[in-house]
Order: sequence, then structure tokens, then C-alpha cells
Amino acid sequence: MNNAAPASARTRGRPRGNPPTRESIVSAARELFLERGYRLTTLRAVAGAAGVDPALIAYHFGSKKGLFADVMQFQCANALAVDDVLGGDPATLPDRLIDAVTDLWEDADFRQLTTRGEEAAEVIREYLERELLARLVEFLGGRDATARATAVVTILGGLIYTRYLNPLPTPAALTPSETRHVLTPALRAALAPRPRTVATGADRHGSQASGVGAVIRRQDRATAGKAV
Repeated sequence: MNNAAPASARTRGRPRGNPPTRESIVSAARELFLERGYRLTTLRAVAGAAGVDPALIAYHFGSKKGLFADVMQFQCANALAVDDVLGGDPATLPDRLIDAVTDLWEDADFRQLTTRGEEAAEVIREYLERELLARLVEFLGGRDATARATAVVTILGGLIYTRYLNPLPTPAALTPSETRHVLTPALRAALAPRPRTVATGADRHGSQASGVGAVIRRQDRATAGKAV
């Protein structure tokens, strides 16, 4: 009879006690994605760098694509710190929004991560929609909050596309300060409350019943109902 105690098996899945944080895994993954690129970075290599079992990465992130999305989201959240951007002087909010975008995209490491094509573009879309747009709607409040926030995010998305993702010569040649100077008036106009208009009969029975405008109006009425 063998009375020897069995060797302790390596715990798989979610560990007990005080497990490594998601942040430590994301940090290790970020370094490997930058060093090796997306294709050559494996979950096993990330697990080794973070000192965890690969099953823990699967538990937290689902897949390499999910892990990469978290790395990108982490980078976005650090640069586009929404609380900090929205928490300052309202008069200089357009400047802070543009500075946050250009600071993020002028960072060489972030630009290197964004070379991962569709995965990177998907993360950026989700961040603009779920984080920045949603927070702007909440911050602005009132009947036209969604329309105003949509205009702001559209301008910032255009900046990202024409300066970084698919650069046009003229926007790409601007310095960040020149970019701020050019786009601040447009953002200021986008953030300004819309004047109320009197709808005509055709408006009530036509354009208000369909299209993006109708969606925005429904969302704004819902937001206004929650506003104090």
C-alpha cells in the first residue's frame, strides 16, 4: 500500500486565496503584444510572464482576442480618463477632449498596438460608444443630451480616422496643438444646447417617426426624464 501523500496538483481555473489581479495579467500581455505582436503572442506565454495558469486567463478573458481587447481598453482608459476630462472647467472641455485623444494616439506604444487591424478598431469603437458616448450623455443631461454627445463622438471619431487610422495628408500634418485649435470651435458648437424648435405637421407625421433622428429623440426624452 502506498501511503505517500500525492504531489500537489497545480490548481487550474480560478485560484483560491489571493489570486493575481486582472491588471497583472493585462500588464504582462501588453508587454508581450508590444514585443512580439498579436500573432506571435500566445496565452501560454502570457501566463508564464504573469506567473499564472493559462486557465486563469481563459477564465477572466475568454480568449486571446478578449485579452487583447482588455489591453486596448486599459490603454484607452488611462489616456481618456473620462472622470478627469469631464471634471474640469466646462469652458475648456473641448480642449481636454481633443488633448485626451491626441495624447493617446501620439503614444508610440498605443500606435503599435493599433496595428492589429480589426481587433483594435473594434475595441476603439466599443470604447467610444459604451464609455465616452454614454458618459457624455449622462454628463450633459437634458432633452438633447444624446444628440450633443453623438456630435462630439462623431468629431473625435473623425479625428482618429483621418489623422491616425487612415491619415489624410492635411490632418496628419497638424501638430496636436494645431489640431486642438482647428477642432475646438466644432466641439464647442457640438456641446452647446440645441434651441427648441416648433415641429410642423409634416415633421410630426414624417421625419420624427423614422430614422436616426427619431432614435435620438427617444433617447433624449428618456434621459430628460431621469434628469434632476
